[in-house]
Amino acid sequence: MVCQNVGFSILYRTMENSTHYEVFRLAAYGDIGQLKYFYFAVVTVLYFVIILANTLLIGVICIERSLHEPMYMFLCALFVNQLYGSTGLFPALMFYLLSDTHDISLLYCYLQIYVLYTYALTEFCNLAVMSYDRYISICYPLQYNNIMTPKTICGLILLSWVYSFFLNAIIISLSLRLQFCGNILDRVYCDNYSVVKLACSNTMLNNIWGLVVTVLYISCTICPTIYSYVRILQICLKSSKETKQKAFNTCMPHIASLLNFLFGCLFVVLQGRYETADLPPILRTILLVYFLICPPLFNPLMYGVRMVNIRQACKKVLRLYPKT
Repeated sequence: MVCQNVGFSILYRTMENSTHYEVFRLAAYGDIGQLKYFYFAVVTVLYFVIILANTLLIGVICIERSLHEPMYMFLCALFVNQLYGSTGLFPALMFYLLSDTHDISLLYCYLQIYVLYTYALTEFCNLAVMSYDRYISICYPLQYNNIMTPKTICGLILLSWVYSFFLNAIIISLSLRLQFCGNILDRVYCDNYSVVKLACSNTMLNNIWGLVVTVLYISCTICPTIYSYVRILQICLKSSKETKQKAFNTCMPHIASLLNFLFGCLFVVLQGRYETADLPPILRTILLVYFLICPPLFNPLMYGVRMVNIRQACKKVLRLYPKT
């Protein structure tokens, strides 16, 4: 009974010390002086290249009839999601680099969390769907057109977005009820884990739901992807050299995209859970934004160069439009 009273007393004092903060401060920007103009120029160029590369491939896939196939439709969804995620970071990053204050309103902070988290989960879902497409294409080539119908394609793309938006809506709703004892985030953008760590109120529901979401996305995205490639490998080991080469050419860009994005997310998770104060600030920041910058840059360039049909369609479209 005494322990229970002590526990209630500590919780009461903690709640008394909490403040209704209207803003969070993004401390990772620090005082960079005149370098802010250099960083702003670099970020602006990166954002412009991301918009240009992803928009070009989205347009080419939509315009070119020969690319109206499941694999390219899933790629188009991937590029759309990358534009969505980049827009959740770059405009704010550009603004705060030039701003003298680095305060972000509570509402915009939660909005940014929602956009970045839905981007991340949708990216995993899109990559899982793409692995399923490759699995059906290689393991069941005769049934491929019957399985991957336009209705199935639209359903899988829509499911990826709905699944992500629903899970993250619950994350945000649980975070909205929290009271905070501080408002300093050692980040250049808002992330849910850092926000929850500042809370004085009970975060048990947040932690439980975070574990649930982790289990769900691993079971619904990572596990199916691993299964698909294990089955593809089994088929390839029994197939001819020509079949192996074809499977390698179609699967390699997807595997590279998956590993690139997985490593980017891993950098963020490790920085949130472990102390990284010994790392240079600029390196910490690069690792934090890696999953938002490198995949949107890397994927369009890789698919545009590696996939012959996309490369030829890009050349065709670029030759056609300057003449009109």
